[in-house]
Amino acid sequence: MIGPNSIFSIKSQTAFEDLAIQVFKFQFENNKVYRSFCDLLYKHPSEVNTIEDIPFLPIEFFKTHSILSSSHPIKTTFTSSGTTGSATSKHHITNLDIYRQSFSKGFEQFYGNTEDYVVLGLLPSYLEREGSSLIYMVDTMIKTSRHPESGFYLNDLTALKNTLIKADSEGKQVLLIGVSFALLDLVETYQFNLKNTIIMETGGMKGKRKELIRAELHNILKKGFGVKHIHSEYGMTELLSQAYSKGQGIFYCPPWMKVLTRDIEDALTIQSPEKTGGLNIIDLANINSCAFIATQDLGRVTKEDTFEVIGRFDNSDIRGCNLMVL
Repeated sequence: MIGPNSIFSIKSQTAFEDLAIQVFKFQFENNKVYRSFCDLLYKHPSEVNTIEDIPFLPIEFFKTHSILSSSHPIKTTFTSSGTTGSATSKHHITNLDIYRQSFSKGFEQFYGNTEDYVVLGLLPSYLEREGSSLIYMVDTMIKTSRHPESGFYLNDLTALKNTLIKADSEGKQVLLIGVSFALLDLVETYQFNLKNTIIMETGGMKGKRKELIRAELHNILKKGFGVKHIHSEYGMTELLSQAYSKGQGIFYCPPWMKVLTRDIEDALTIQSPEKTGGLNIIDLANINSCAFIATQDLGRVTKEDTFEVIGRFDNSDIRGCNLMVL
């Protein structure tokens, strides 16, 4: 049985690839939707020898099907923030401990122990609905923090400003994690000159503002907060792992997560590094749902195994896949 110990103790690319193929075989046998998808592609485990051979399930399936590789009871369901009237993704979770381990160990790898940070969450659009995996993550980080100032700030920008300046000036390590439009609201209201704070955007204007390219957004935030770099978190409802960028939009994955690109014209072809394509994600923490997901994001993977996000497919590109009618 593949468990958290094997997922979170990966030490090499070879170990990752070996475990990914094991996870594929497990999910082929235990996930009815994924099995049907593989059958339509005539992909059988006997033909899968490398991670490039593994079929990636279009992320849209999370809107229309129950994606489960486990027979255990569902403990919670994370949902996406769809626009009014649109279908939302549902990610059924049978083991919340795997998610907690994934985001805790992932953050720790890049930033150190959560308990050492004053964690400030500025995530109004997420707090105002139920089922957000991001809120679950940040709420856990806040509760883990040893600092009483840690907490969520919905619309009280003045209280956030006061807490942020005080904690930063006292030399405490501060993490301000926020949705893009709310961080812009904050720097348009107040100016900062922070010395000990990580500003981390989670992307998304959520219909509140005009979308900006990442470089433009980061330049505004760097100036407003008085910091040299804007950090970014890359995650989504359908994943249980996050990639992080410490600047310039270059993302790094934890050892149990890997990003590949697929050909824009041929969704079943995995590209070599440095080419722009659709982002395919292997997230081995998704052992109980589907670990192999073709996202709607466009991006580029480097030879150093980092990646950047360039944009998104529109719905017509995704729906052009005739395998969506399972």
